[in-house]
Amino acid sequence: MNAPDPATTCVLVAFASKHGSTAEIAEVVADELRRRGLRADCRPAGEAKTLAGYDAVVLGSAVYMKRWQHDARRLLHRHARELAAMPFWIFSSGPFGEHPDPAWAEPPRVVKEAESLGARDHVVFGGRLPLEPKGFIEKAMVRDTPPKVSDLRDWEQIRDWTAGVAAALQETAVAAPGS
Repeated sequence: MNAPDPATTCVLVAFASKHGSTAEIAEVVADELRRRGLRADCRPAGEAKTLAGYDAVVLGSAVYMKRWQHDARRLLHRHARELAAMPFWIFSSGPFGEHPDPAWAEPPRVVKEAESLGARDHVVFGGRLPLEPKGFIEKAMVRDTPPKVSDLRDWEQIRDWTAGVAAALQETAVAAPGS
């Protein structure tokens, strides 16, 4: 595989989000990649029918009870061969509250599969409670969680991690013969 030119590298930032929090993280990732000179398309994982035209992928999902959302898992499975042939990273989003347990946002099967395909990194970002909770459980979670810990997304951490993704892609392109 030839390394992409950093000026023309196109990254797919695909996500699966139940209430919009993970989508907002994915948008920040795509914006940061663009700010660093890469092209980035941000779209729901369910809309990413092909990886043709992309040089790298960042795939993220909301996690509930150690499980990624269906569309993100499906993209990982359906495009396993393509992902194994290109640089890709994954992120999970989910923990919130006063004493968040990041282990609940670690989807073990997904991480194992992504690692077997050569994922460069997996990170867990804090999540946010639903803004419009539905059902008894979500409404109780929102009611019982202090507002100061209802959104644990750390935008600086997200941008820093994305800067590392961009740097890795740019280093690969510069190190490639003939680029």
